[in-house]
Amino acid sequence: MTTPSTALMPVRATLSRAESDPLQQAMENLGQSLPARADSTVLLDFLEDDLREGLEALGDVEAHFTDVLETLQSRRLSPLALLDAGDDYLVHQRLAVLEDVVTRVRRRLSQAAGLVRHASTT
Repeated sequence: MTTPSTALMPVRATLSRAESDPLQQAMENLGQSLPARADSTVLLDFLEDDLREGLEALGDVEAHFTDVLETLQSRRLSPLALLDAGDDYLVHQRLAVLEDVVTRVRRRLSQAAGLVRHASTT
Protein backbone atom coordinates (compact mmCIF):
# COMPACT_ATOMS: atom_id res chain seq x y z
CA MET A 1 0.00 0.00 0.00
CA THR A 2 1.25 3.47 -0.87
CA THR A 3 1.28 5.97 1.94
CA PRO A 4 0.47 9.62 1.23
CA SER A 5 4.07 10.64 1.89
CA THR A 6 5.49 8.15 -0.64
CA ALA A 7 2.82 9.06 -3.16
CA LEU A 8 3.99 12.67 -3.00
CA MET A 9 7.68 11.84 -3.57
CA PRO A 10 7.57 12.41 -7.36
CA VAL A 11 5.73 15.68 -6.77
CA ARG A 12 8.35 16.81 -4.24
CA ALA A 13 11.17 15.84 -6.64
CA THR A 14 9.52 17.89 -9.37
CA LEU A 15 9.12 20.85 -7.03
CA SER A 16 12.74 20.71 -5.90
CA ARG A 17 13.90 20.58 -9.54
CA ALA A 18 11.78 23.63 -10.31
CA GLU A 19 13.22 25.47 -7.33
CA SER A 20 16.76 24.80 -8.55
CA ASP A 21 15.99 25.69 -12.19
CA PRO A 22 14.97 29.34 -12.56
CA LEU A 23 13.77 28.76 -16.11
CA GLN A 24 11.49 25.93 -15.05
CA GLN A 25 10.25 28.04 -12.17
CA ALA A 26 9.49 30.90 -14.56
CA MET A 27 7.60 28.57 -16.92
CA GLU A 28 5.53 27.22 -14.04
CA ASN A 29 4.75 30.75 -12.90
CA LEU A 30 3.64 31.77 -16.40
CA GLY A 31 1.67 28.54 -16.74
CA GLN A 32 -0.36 29.43 -13.67
CA SER A 33 -1.43 32.67 -15.38
CA LEU A 34 -2.44 31.01 -18.64
CA PRO A 35 -5.76 29.30 -19.29
CA ALA A 36 -5.70 25.50 -18.97
CA ARG A 37 -5.75 24.79 -22.70
CA ALA A 38 -3.64 22.79 -25.12
CA ASP A 39 -2.35 25.92 -26.88
CA SER A 40 -1.08 27.27 -23.55
CA THR A 41 0.88 24.07 -22.96
CA VAL A 42 2.37 24.19 -26.45
CA LEU A 43 3.28 27.85 -26.01
CA LEU A 44 5.03 27.11 -22.70
CA ASP A 45 7.02 24.27 -24.28
CA PHE A 46 8.14 26.40 -27.21
CA LEU A 47 9.00 29.37 -24.99
CA GLU A 48 11.04 27.20 -22.64
CA ASP A 49 12.92 25.68 -25.60
CA ASP A 50 13.59 29.12 -27.04
CA LEU A 51 14.84 30.48 -23.74
CA ARG A 52 17.14 27.50 -23.21
CA GLU A 53 18.50 27.84 -26.74
CA GLY A 54 19.09 31.56 -26.26
CA LEU A 55 20.82 31.10 -22.93
CA GLU A 56 23.05 28.40 -24.40
CA ALA A 57 24.00 30.63 -27.34
CA LEU A 58 24.65 33.51 -24.98
CA GLY A 59 26.92 31.26 -22.93
CA ASP A 60 28.89 30.39 -26.07
CA VAL A 61 29.34 34.09 -26.88
CA GLU A 62 30.46 34.78 -23.32
CA ALA A 63 32.91 31.87 -23.51
CA HIS A 64 34.43 33.35 -26.66
CA PHE A 65 35.14 36.66 -24.95
CA THR A 66 36.48 34.87 -21.88
CA ASP A 67 38.87 32.96 -24.16
CA VAL A 68 39.97 36.21 -25.81
CA LEU A 69 40.69 37.76 -22.42
CA GLU A 70 42.64 34.71 -21.29
CA THR A 71 44.71 34.83 -24.48
CA LEU A 72 45.45 38.53 -24.01
CA GLN A 73 46.51 37.93 -20.41
CA SER A 74 49.10 35.39 -21.46
CA ARG A 75 52.73 36.38 -20.91
CA ARG A 76 53.71 34.99 -24.31
CA LEU A 77 51.48 36.35 -27.02
CA SER A 78 52.12 34.83 -30.40
CA PRO A 79 50.60 35.80 -33.73
CA LEU A 80 49.03 32.34 -33.98
CA ALA A 81 47.47 32.61 -30.51
CA LEU A 82 46.03 36.02 -31.36
CA LEU A 83 44.61 34.79 -34.66
CA ASP A 84 43.18 31.72 -32.96
CA ALA A 85 41.55 33.85 -30.24
CA GLY A 86 40.05 36.09 -32.91
CA ASP A 87 38.45 33.16 -34.73
CA ASP A 88 34.86 34.27 -34.46
CA TYR A 89 33.07 31.89 -36.81
CA LEU A 90 31.22 30.13 -33.97
CA VAL A 91 30.41 33.46 -32.32
CA HIS A 92 28.81 34.78 -35.50
CA GLN A 93 26.74 31.60 -35.77
CA ARG A 94 25.62 31.89 -32.16
CA LEU A 95 24.79 35.59 -32.58
CA ALA A 96 22.58 34.68 -35.53
CA VAL A 97 20.85 32.11 -33.32
CA LEU A 98 20.40 34.76 -30.62
CA GLU A 99 18.84 37.16 -33.09
CA ASP A 100 16.37 34.49 -34.19
CA VAL A 101 15.61 33.43 -30.62
CA VAL A 102 14.99 37.00 -29.46
CA THR A 103 12.42 37.40 -32.24
CA ARG A 104 10.71 34.11 -31.35
CA VAL A 105 10.66 34.94 -27.62
CA ARG A 106 9.11 38.34 -28.33
CA ARG A 107 6.42 36.68 -30.46
CA ARG A 108 5.72 34.00 -27.85
CA LEU A 109 5.51 36.54 -25.03
CA SER A 110 3.03 38.50 -27.11
CA GLN A 111 0.98 35.32 -27.53
CA ALA A 112 1.20 34.68 -23.79
CA ALA A 113 0.01 38.23 -23.09
CA GLY A 114 -3.04 37.60 -25.26
CA LEU A 115 -3.79 34.35 -23.44
CA VAL A 116 -3.36 35.97 -20.03
CA ARG A 117 -5.66 38.81 -21.07
CA HIS A 118 -8.21 36.31 -22.36
CA ALA A 119 -7.98 34.27 -19.13
CA SER A 120 -8.53 37.33 -16.97
CA THR A 121 -11.67 38.39 -18.88
CA THR A 122 -13.37 35.01 -18.64
